Amino acid sequence: MKIIDRIALLLVIVGAVNWGLIGLFQFDLVAWIFGGQDALFSRIIYTIVGICGLWCCSLLFRTKAME
Repeated sequence: MKIIDRIALLLVIVGAVNWGLIGLFQFDLVAWIFGGQDALFSRIIYTIVGICGLWCCSLLFRTKAME
């Protein structure tokens, strides 16, 4: 697995854990760490995690020959 795939997968997992915390406890870990949902750095993190989610969609359609 390429390094970019691993980084993307790691960030998607972080995003999933964050959504789990929001769903179960109404606690947004990213916002808590980086100063609220409207803080610039939080918005950057949300954007990067979203892009990584799109990147990881490509993992579903890859064949062994492409890896």
